[in-house]
Amino acid sequence: MSAESALVDALTLIGLRHTAANLDDLVALATKRRWGPTQLLEHVVDAEQAERAKRSLERRVDRSHLGRFRAMADFDWAWPKAIDRDTVDSVLELEFIAEARNVVLVAPQGLGKTMIAQNIVHAALLAGHSALFITASQLLLDLGAQESTRALDRRLRYYSSRALLCIDEIGYLSYDTRNADLLFQVVSRRYERRSLVLTTNLAFSEWASIFPNAACTTALIDRVVHHAEIIAIEGDSYRKREAQAAINKPKPSRRSKPA
Repeated sequence: MSAESALVDALTLIGLRHTAANLDDLVALATKRRWGPTQLLEHVVDAEQAERAKRSLERRVDRSHLGRFRAMADFDWAWPKAIDRDTVDSVLELEFIAEARNVVLVAPQGLGKTMIAQNIVHAALLAGHSALFITASQLLLDLGAQESTRALDRRLRYYSSRALLCIDEIGYLSYDTRNADLLFQVVSRRYERRSLVLTTNLAFSEWASIFPNAACTTALIDRVVHHAEIIAIEGDSYRKREAQAAINKPKPSRRSKPA
């Protein structure tokens, strides 16, 4: 084994993987710039910290299940008939996380509430927080599938441990009493400890239709809204507008082919 290979292995062994992977470039750069020992070590430390921060973000993004989303730069603020832009901008600054407050986005389908929620989650990830994005149906399906009390408790601890939990699409389906109780447990475990972001197409007065036979609905709402920013969005669906625009778009004329 050459001396360089041995050095690469040693650097990898002590956790300096970025330095090991880029050793030739590092030596060339240090030689070109005539770095002394202190400058070289400072560069190694900075490069390793940057690479570890990058890997940490990649892991958090992967574990968040956020997926692809549109950035807030693409949000059409002029389209909704009513939206509190200042409050949206404020929650994107993430102060609510430090205060263990919640954010609830209430809007009909197709007005961008999920897009805003996804951007909040992404901002949290960039800020170094652990976060999870999940629909209400996925969450309750997962919890309901647990076959023992121990397994259920383990999943509840998983959903309680993230600095930010975003539950999307509450209100699109109705759930039985057991599912209401499961959601109540998630909310209760996070109450005044960690933040929630919820999106719903229904006003809180209509949540009884989501859990029609559940006794915990009022208590669930109380815990959600007690420390929360409620952002209501009014207007017509973006998707409906885009679909209508596509229908109204002039079609290119078809010229007959020459005989």
